[in-house]
This record gives sequence, structure tokens and C-alpha cells, in this order.
Amino acid sequence: MAPVVPTVDVVLPCLDEAEALPWVLERIPAGWRAIVVDNGSRDGSPELARAWGATVVAEPRRGFGAACHSGLLAASADIVCFCDCDASLDPGLLAPFVAQVAADEADLVLGRRRPEGRGAWPPHARAGNLALARMLRRRTGLGLRDLGPMRAARREALLSLALTDRRSGYPLEMVVRAADAGWRVAERDVPYLPRAGKSKVTGTWRGTWHAVRDMRRVLAQAPLEAAR
Repeated sequence: MAPVVPTVDVVLPCLDEAEALPWVLERIPAGWRAIVVDNGSRDGSPELARAWGATVVAEPRRGFGAACHSGLLAASADIVCFCDCDASLDPGLLAPFVAQVAADEADLVLGRRRPEGRGAWPPHARAGNLALARMLRRRTGLGLRDLGPMRAARREALLSLALTDRRSGYPLEMVVRAADAGWRVAERDVPYLPRAGKSKVTGTWRGTWHAVRDMRRVLAQAPLEAAR
């Protein structure tokens, strides 16, 4: 008997990504659903996403975490993936992530970014990520090298983590709470390409500083009793 193919939703947080959306959406694997969470775009991103067949969810509260969590709440598939919507990451590469979760080989699979092309990962953003990864290893014991946004896990399990951060700390909080809950966390290399358009977070020193601040706040939190 052929194995059952899991249903998959891909959450794509979006703020003015009309330039990148076609490239991203055409790479969503066949049979998967793209959930584009619009975080207040003014460039026609929601209309473009609908034209490409994506489900569009409006999240008026600004913040990467707000958009991601809104997408998680809108998802209905057994397995939920997250991916940036700026053409820096190919969502087609999520297929082995999903396979690993579906085969019960891991509870959470993360993408370790490998920059390709000039300007793919600005030095200040990469330095901030490396520092946070070291702090994460000390906090959780996980041997992770990146805090990349590309990831996959089961929807019900993600909801059980009760994530509360609605800013840049959301991806890190997911990993910290997963570790506290004893999840098996795996990491896979993925190419990281120069994004389309200007970054809203790591494109400037100020944006990177705000992201690091949000994530350090998450790391300073005590483990939840429910996750121990």
C-alpha cells in the first residue's frame, strides 16, 4: 500500500512583497496550500496572492510573529510549514522537511541558511544570528547553527506550545518552547538567496537590533511549567 501523503499548509508572512510573490507561489509543491498572511501591504500583495491561488489572511497587528501565528491559526493541515515571502528561500525545498516530520523522525525541522549570491545575508544580520544561536545552544542544549524562518512541524503540536511573542522573537520562542517540551529538533541546509526588495527586519542595523532585542527577551524567559 502506498504511504498516505500528508496535507500541508505553508504560512507566508507578507508585507509589501508583490515583487517576490509570483516566484514564491509558483514553487509551492503541488497539493499544498499557500496561506499568505498580509500584514498591512500597500503594494497590492493580497490581490496578487489571490490571483495566484493562495489563501489570504489579513493580520492588522504589525509584527512578524503576529503574521506567523495568524497563519498558524488559519491552517487546517496536519503539517504546517513557515517560509519567508521575499524570494530568499525556495518553499519547494520544504518537501524533505515535511517528509521527516511525517515519518516521525523529527518533531520540528528547521532550515539552516547557506547564503548564495552577493548580498544574500548582510554581515550585521548574520552576526546577530550567530550570537543568538550560541545563546540558544546554551539555553536549550540543541546543536543548532541558525534561527532561520523555514521550518515544518505538526499543527496541533505547534498550537500546544502556546506561543505568545508577536514580534521578531516568534521563531526563537518556537524553538525554545519545543526544546523545553522535549521535542526532537532537526536542521537541514537550504540555499539562502538575495531577497527581492528591501528587508523590513534585517536590511538595516536598526532592524537587526530590534530583532535581536526581541529574541534576547525570549531567551531570558523561564521555562513554562507545562513544557517541563
